[in-house]
Formats: sequence, C-alpha cells, structure tokens
Amino acid sequence: MTDTRRSGRRPGDADTRGAILAAARDEFADGGFDGATIRGIAARAGVDPALVYHYFGAKDKLFEAAIDLPVAPETFLPQVFATVDRNRIGEIVTRQFLSVWEDASNRPVFMAMLRSVVGNEQAASLVRERLSKQVFGPIAEVLGIPDAALRANLIGAQFIGLALARYVGRVEPLASADVETLVTALGPTIQRYLFGDLEADAAR
Repeated sequence: MTDTRRSGRRPGDADTRGAILAAARDEFADGGFDGATIRGIAARAGVDPALVYHYFGAKDKLFEAAIDLPVAPETFLPQVFATVDRNRIGEIVTRQFLSVWEDASNRPVFMAMLRSVVGNEQAASLVRERLSKQVFGPIAEVLGIPDAALRANLIGAQFIGLALARYVGRVEPLASADVETLVTALGPTIQRYLFGDLEADAAR
C-alpha cells in the first residue's frame, strides 16, 4: 500500500494540537492577528492546514486558544493578600508580573496579545474579554471594594504600558533595566492603585 502522507507533515496524533497551538502563539507574536495565517501556522507546526481547522476551526478560535494566559492573578493573588504584609503587595505584584514576562517561554502569549490589539478590533475584543476574565476580574474580586474594577484597570494599564515599552518597543534604558530597579520604581504606584486614595489630588 502506498503511503500518501505528505513528507515532513505531522500525522493527526495526540501531539498535533499542542504543536499547532505553539506555532500559532509564535505566529501571532511575530505578526499579530492580521499578519498570521492558517497556512503559515500550519507550515510552522509541520502539519496540513486542514488539521488546524480540524482542531481549532477559524482563526479567531485559534487566537482565543493561543492567548490563554500561562499565569493568571487568580492563581496567586488570594494567597498574596492573605499572607503578605499589605504594605508590600504592590511590590510583590509588580515582581510577579515581571517574572512572568522575563520567562521567555511565556512571552509569545503576551506578545501575541500586544501585537494583535492595535490594528484589529476582533482581536482586541478577544483580548479584552480574556483580560477581564483572567486579570481584571480576579484583581477586583480580591480587593472587594466599590471601585475595585477601576483599580484593576489602572494596574493593567500600567503593566501593559510597561510591557509595550520594555518588551515590544525595546525602549532604552527601560528595556535593559534590572528587574529589581523596576520593582522599586513601580511598586509604589501599583500599591497606590491597590489601596491609595484615587481622588486625593482632585479633592485638593
């Protein structure tokens, strides 16, 4: 019997889905949602494009799977709030954010998000939904105060801006700054967003 499988292509085994997902993260990280194609993702994964559709369907569904966060606040925030001195939580949260980004294996997920939200509303909507569910929501929940959602958004905006400048734009000297230097500089700002009086300046 003749083997009709294409040379160099993966069969549809248990590892195929993971290979496609990893390839998609890299493709979205490199070119954003608009720049990535099913054919390019398939080529990077070493599979036929039909398998991409088989496992994930349309590109938006694949993107949604690709931006599942490797570490979400809900996995560590409750313990931090329960065990850490309240005055140090801003510092701890900032260090945790940077440690996740500094891990190169995590970076494609975040780069895929950042490169995709700027020019494509569909991708931006998916990212907003994911961040609301896995980041802003858990922060607001653990704070448990009336303006918690605004505080969570402010923290997110601070970290997104940092990520864009440090990891995407590679703006110096921020890009090469030591992590602990950034924790020292940004920790008090995050602390204020968490617990400070956000209306203090306007009241004076």
